[in-house]
Amino acid sequence: MIKSNKPSAAELEILDVLWEKQRATVREIHEAVSKRRATAYTTVLKTMQIMNEKGLVRRDEKARAHVYRATRSRQQVQKNLVADLLQKAFRGSAFSLVQHVLDTKPATPDELAEIRRLINEAEAKGAKK
Repeated sequence: MIKSNKPSAAELEILDVLWEKQRATVREIHEAVSKRRATAYTTVLKTMQIMNEKGLVRRDEKARAHVYRATRSRQQVQKNLVADLLQKAFRGSAFSLVQHVLDTKPATPDELAEIRRLINEAEAKGAKK
């Protein structure tokens, strides 16, 4: 039995394909992943079998070729990964996380405007409480 259902980097790559396509066979996923990096079909197949055990994907076995779909949305997975990173690396400090993100990869003017908008929304929600 697999303990962690957090996706690995390879699993996130497969989930990215599934989020785009919504449903796909192993062959379709292998083709998409192979455009990004060289990988064997059997590696993709084994990874997807593990993902099925972890509950990250669901397999429809009705058709000749098994069709897979993600069990969680991109937003749900990202939120869980960020929450985990926030606790483990930044001791729960949103300020430290944002500071490190902006130091690592400067935001574009459009991204900064969107960040300001989100901060304003967060402040407005806090004021209502």
